[in-house]
Amino acid sequence: MMAAATPLSPEGLLLPKGGAGKAEELEEEAEELEEDELDETLAERLWGLTEMFPESVRSAAGMTFDVSLSLAQKMYRFSRAALWIGTTSFMILVLPVVFETEKLQMEQQQQMQQRQILLGPNTGLSGGMPGALPSLPGKI
Repeated sequence: MMAAATPLSPEGLLLPKGGAGKAEELEEEAEELEEDELDETLAERLWGLTEMFPESVRSAAGMTFDVSLSLAQKMYRFSRAALWIGTTSFMILVLPVVFETEKLQMEQQQQMQQRQILLGPNTGLSGGMPGALPSLPGKI
């Protein structure tokens, strides 16, 4: 009879008899490399790439970044203050005028409606004086 047959795998067919253990070792090393790659962040990779540039380029880039950040912060603070000043000035100086003109227009509109009700529909449009006699058609 035959002894217990060992299952054949594609790795076993391609590798020599001693190569099965080496294949497992290679797979373990590949997994370790993948784990190492996953542990490294994008910031760490970029920081590592800075080593390939000379110190003068790195310091110039750092200064440019610092100046840009400072300028952006100052612009943000200025725009915030300018927006606050503009908004409050508008509310204090312009809105009361707008409300008063709107109130005046509403009062004029109500007076026109009262004239139309009391004196008839033609008096509101003709602009005639209330209480005055209507003009006669044929007389100059």
